[in-house]
Amino acid sequence: MFILILGLILFLGMHSVRIFAPGVRERLIAERGENTWKGIYTVVSIVGFGLIIWGFSLAQIVAPVLYAPPLWMSHITLLLMLLSFILLAVYGMPAGKIKPAVKHPMLLAIKLWAFGHLLANGDLASVLLFGSFLIWAIADRISVKRRVPAGQEQPSEAGPVRNDVVACVAGLVVYLLFVWKLHEWLFGVPPVVL
Repeated sequence: MFILILGLILFLGMHSVRIFAPGVRERLIAERGENTWKGIYTVVSIVGFGLIIWGFSLAQIVAPVLYAPPLWMSHITLLLMLLSFILLAVYGMPAGKIKPAVKHPMLLAIKLWAFGHLLANGDLASVLLFGSFLIWAIADRISVKRRVPAGQEQPSEAGPVRNDVVACVAGLVVYLLFVWKLHEWLFGVPPVVL
């Protein structure tokens, strides 16, 4: 569990600087330049992400089961993951109507991903991994709201609905690939248990 926890601390810690210590980021950029900050951010995040993957694979083998979710919870997870993939696609594509409506599609996608996986996985390693990401995404959303005073948000300008259609199709295609084989190939666990 130590490697998983260390990875979570590095990855989520780096992604939490603006939440808990916004002055550190601004000070480092002012003193060393934006490229130095981006370099540190990137290296620490990649190392943390690698440790999360490695640590989770090791921890899952020995992690005690805290709760045993019923099988039907995995079906709810499948639905939440479909929405999560669509929101990730919305985040990465030009704005349609969805992006300005949800404001922060990536954070919402992470919350749905984490919550869905908590519904379907009750071992300690999963609770640590997905619970940490869920708490981080909630904290980051609150932080974003506090950093930008009400009425001063600069929402994405709504674009054509075709951008939403493209994002929904892209999200659906990636989702189907994950359900079909990618999840099992990448993580060693089939998302659908028959």
